[in-house]
Amino acid sequence: MREKEEPKKSATWAAPQAACKGFLPDVAMPSPLPPEPVAIADMASMFGVTHRTLHFYEEKAIISSRRAGLMRIYSHHDVHRMAVINFCREIGIPVASIQDIMQKLTDAPSQEAADTIFQDVLAARKAELASEISTVRRQIQQISDILVTDVAQTDADFDQDGQDDVQLNELEQQCLELMAEGYAPVRLSRTLGLSALELQNLESGIMEKLSANNRFQAVAKAFMLGVITNDAGQDAQP
Repeated sequence: MREKEEPKKSATWAAPQAACKGFLPDVAMPSPLPPEPVAIADMASMFGVTHRTLHFYEEKAIISSRRAGLMRIYSHHDVHRMAVINFCREIGIPVASIQDIMQKLTDAPSQEAADTIFQDVLAARKAELASEISTVRRQIQQISDILVTDVAQTDADFDQDGQDDVQLNELEQQCLELMAEGYAPVRLSRTLGLSALELQNLESGIMEKLSANNRFQAVAKAFMLGVITNDAGQDAQP
């Protein structure tokens, strides 16, 4: 009886996986990665999301799951897709745009094509963020122009004090500049010659010094404080 059930289970597992095949870009994967099949509880825990969020992504057809009894389960390919989705969400890309991105990646004929698609996405998002930073700077200047002198001076002193308090060592400065260039954690780890854990600790230290909640906020604050500049980021690119 058991011998007859095993092929049925394998077929059930393999059929949905075929629909999820496709090339995906190189992004940081959760570590350690649990063996397949990955339970929904593990999937949610790895990415710090709720079961409801995973269900929502499934409704939007950007990830898929299978069932083992009453439990939803995922393949490593699903985990990789979720890593891409999570990365996109962290840099502020809306779900509707992520749907288009994931569809393009699914249709990509090769790994090179998928990488090109994702690099174009990152370049476009970087340009959007640079524009937002420019807008914020202009708005700050407009506010400063009509503030009374004492308040404006206090604000300027506060900004200067904030910059003086940010003391980065050479490695932290290099890491921050590469982050500003849009380097994904995996690429950043290779470039700096660090393990995933070492890079995580390095980025955590940078975020703490800049009082940032994530790596993208750290880059934005670094630009605002003048810790890094667009010219510095371009010089850092190999």
